[in-house]
Amino acid sequence: MRREIHKWWSPNLHKDMEIAVYGHWGFALLMFPTAAADFLEYERFQMIDALAPHIEGGKCKVYSINSINNESWLNYQMPPKDRGIRHQQYNEYVVQEVVPFIESDCQGMPPIVTTGASLGALHAANTFFRRADLFAGTIAMSGVYDLQAYSDGYFDDNVYFNSPIHYLPNWDDEYMLNQMRSKGHHIIIASGQGAYENPGASIQLSDILHSKNIPHILDLWGHDMGHDWPTWRQMLPHFLSTHF
Repeated sequence: MRREIHKWWSPNLHKDMEIAVYGHWGFALLMFPTAAADFLEYERFQMIDALAPHIEGGKCKVYSINSINNESWLNYQMPPKDRGIRHQQYNEYVVQEVVPFIESDCQGMPPIVTTGASLGALHAANTFFRRADLFAGTIAMSGVYDLQAYSDGYFDDNVYFNSPIHYLPNWDDEYMLNQMRSKGHHIIIASGQGAYENPGASIQLSDILHSKNIPHILDLWGHDMGHDWPTWRQMLPHFLSTHF
């Protein structure tokens, strides 16, 4: 399997940012780390091994990026207003830097599907919903989609516009809604129902998508499936096998 590490100075984040690339062909699977983890987290926890048949078979090409959660929503020494500003810089990094890198690496723009687990699921889903014209779908696993869970209850535009359960109900841009609707078979909201999982958060997001007539897949796994890597290592290969 092709494995490459790339790094560049991000003008949006004013720091070096790394990205791991796995594979040669297929649609681009853009992975967001959990919590304060880094771009190699999915490799360390054997997710890349679990995806190897899909990567080596040319179904997807994986791009695993760094998080800055410990500089934004998980930095509790920083005022929530500043956390939101920092996260907005991260959004711009993804759209203005990571997407062009993927296009260059693939020598053309492939479909890009976002994915992540836990806090990475919020980022993956939010990235897709904000720019459904740019991204081709999302596989969000074990997420909570109310950003106030990470903002200490603080609420401003940077919280609102990154909190899907808040902005999606009010979204009235039919062009963007139709972009979401056209990709409904690649919108997957998944959760286990075991230890430390919050399936209600996935159900809440699903209800909002239904209210906007956005097709999607809500998949709740069993009570033996906890909020941990064994669950996600089963989920993601399963979805790639059955829906892509």
